[in-house]
Formats: sequence, structure tokens, C-alpha cells
Amino acid sequence: MFTLQRIESSTQEIRKSRFLAIAGPVEDEQSAKAFLAAHADPAANHNCWAWRVGQNYRFSDDGEPGGTAGKPILSAIDGQSLDRVAVVVTRWFGGILLGSGGLVRAYGGTAALCLQAAEKIELVERQRAEIACDFADLALIRARLAARGVTTAAETFTDTGSVLSVEIPQNAVDEVSALVSDLSRGKALLKLCD
Repeated sequence: MFTLQRIESSTQEIRKSRFLAIAGPVEDEQSAKAFLAAHADPAANHNCWAWRVGQNYRFSDDGEPGGTAGKPILSAIDGQSLDRVAVVVTRWFGGILLGSGGLVRAYGGTAALCLQAAEKIELVERQRAEIACDFADLALIRARLAARGVTTAAETFTDTGSVLSVEIPQNAVDEVSALVSDLSRGKALLKLCD
């Protein structure tokens, strides 16, 4: 699965109607709703949208005939194996009716065009953990963790060392646990968080 690196946009004119797609990364339902509210144009005729975050998704036809806007936008998201993405397609009506098939192609096509042009990054599931280590081992552990794609979210100091709050790529948890143990000669503790 992939998500978007940053917010992207794309426009098309179809039979005198102007379509603008704006797509961006979101973390959860609330950030998706905030993204939609920020990028919808109240002066436009329609602001149709869709978003997906894991198994959760929503879409809206915003006054267009049912199934002609929101579902095609969601299909464009799913068709490119994207997750944690929201897309708004805004339409300014040009006076020519497109029909149901034309609307599906216009909304889905504009969303797909925008998503194809967007820079994507791979989503890696991460496991939160805490590592308690002595000062003597801290610099070496920190350097080796960074080389394995582990990110440090927070660090607190104790009288003898440090506790690192880290996020480990899910597929590297066992490797990182063994590495921490080896580097500290069994003294450092790695504890997985829920």
C-alpha cells in the first residue's frame, strides 16, 4: 500500500464543465474531514469526494446522481493501491449535461489523473516500543537503530541512562530486538507497546 507524499491537484475541462481534483495524505477520519472542508469550494456547483484510511472509507456525490461521483473517486483511490488518502473533485457546471456515464468518467478520470501524477510513498506498518539502556550504550544503539529505519519519537533520561520511545518497522521488530540485546551485551531492554 502507498500514500501520497504531499497535496496534489489536477484540472480538466469536459464539455464546458471544469473539474478540479485535489488529493492529499490523511492520517485518520478527522484529518480526512478537515482536508475535505479545507479544499471544497463553496462557490462551485458540486464538491464530490472520497477518502480511505485502512478499512474505513466514505464518499459523497454532493448532489450529483447517486453513484456517479463519490464511488468513481473511491475506485480511483483503490485502483492505485492507495491508503490514507482523501480526494475532492470540484465541478463548475458549464451548461452541458454529461449523463450518468459521462459523470462517472469525468469524476473518476479527474481523480485518477491527479493520483497518477502524485508522488507516492510506501506505507510501512510500525510498532511502538521503548528501549531502556545505559549511557555507555546509548550513542551506539541510537546510531544503529537509525540505520535500520527506526525513528525516535521521544527520549527521557534516568540517573543511569536513557529510555527511547521508538517506532520500528513491523517486519524488523525481531531483528531490532536482537540488535539492541547484542549491542548492550544483554543489558538494554526493548519493550513493545500496544
